[in-house]
Amino acid sequence: MNLAAATNENLAHTSNVLIYSSMAVYTLAFFAHIAEWVFGSRSKVGRTAAALAGAPAAPSSTVKVQVARKGGATAVIERPKIVTRSAAGTRDVPDGPGAAGGTFRGDLWGRIAVSLTVVAFLVQAGGVIARAMSVQRAPWGNMYEFSITFSTVAVGSYLVLLALRKNVRWMGLMLVTTVLLDLGIATTTLYTDSDQLVPALDSIWLWIHVSTAIICGAVFYLGAVGTLLYLFRDSYENKLANGGSPGAFARSVLERLPSASSLDKFSYRVNAAVFPLWTFTIIAGAIWAGDAWGRYWGWDPKEVWSFITWVAYACYLHARATAGWKGRKAAYLALIAFGCWLFNYYGVNIFVTGKHSYAGV
Repeated sequence: MNLAAATNENLAHTSNVLIYSSMAVYTLAFFAHIAEWVFGSRSKVGRTAAALAGAPAAPSSTVKVQVARKGGATAVIERPKIVTRSAAGTRDVPDGPGAAGGTFRGDLWGRIAVSLTVVAFLVQAGGVIARAMSVQRAPWGNMYEFSITFSTVAVGSYLVLLALRKNVRWMGLMLVTTVLLDLGIATTTLYTDSDQLVPALDSIWLWIHVSTAIICGAVFYLGAVGTLLYLFRDSYENKLANGGSPGAFARSVLERLPSASSLDKFSYRVNAAVFPLWTFTIIAGAIWAGDAWGRYWGWDPKEVWSFITWVAYACYLHARATAGWKGRKAAYLALIAFGCWLFNYYGVNIFVTGKHSYAGV
């Protein structure tokens, strides 16, 4: 074995060690996020609901209650109606994990969780870089490499939003859980030894096309998380607004989420922001196909499902912008679109034969 081959093998081994190490740190971050949700503050709506628990239902906007005053006297005050949605045209007050006004212990665990996530992200990014150095190409030539890079970019996108002072810490628990699942599948089922690509695919377009696809997938994932949590939160708010009594799950989880309106806006904005990049991804893929295979479009399964995903997100954005589809109907469209992206990634690569299929995954 020559020196170059030995160096590449050592880099591949280093990459594996770093990926497994990042999983260990992500596990610690997972438990820290659990502690944040256990000890942290509930959202503004949840705190209001708890304050009014036991108050008689009233059709008016206020509830009159008697409170004791010093000296034995009593006074009648009016408690405000539970408000679950902000008025049109107003800005939502940040709430949920990471928002101002939380408990000190809960916020402390939240900061610890984010710090551990940063460390895990840096270790995982080091593993991706070591993998790229071991093969001397872009580190996404097979599904294993794509998976570890995808989850790295997803966590990086989340940390960028936090660095921009966006109140998205509520996403941390689900994100870390998903990353652990992604890395677990990658290291146990999808793992492939370092190897070179066929000459037709060893192109600058590998860097351009696949990197933009990874970025789009990571941001689409963040939007899907927001959309899914929106559906749960919206059901909770509807029940609360109609005088219902939230169950144990709502009290322990849903009360700690931002308002449904906030989650809906977040999902729409991130999906709308990344959609032009997904359009560019498909165009770049067509150009790469022209260079590699001599045709820009050949109805390959990956090409078809990339286009189906584009159409699904275009329908979602069009419905929001022109048809007035807001709330749950638009959320279902967004989840269908992300489902198309997931099938395009896992289903096409594993179960469908085509030019994009990864040999031995």
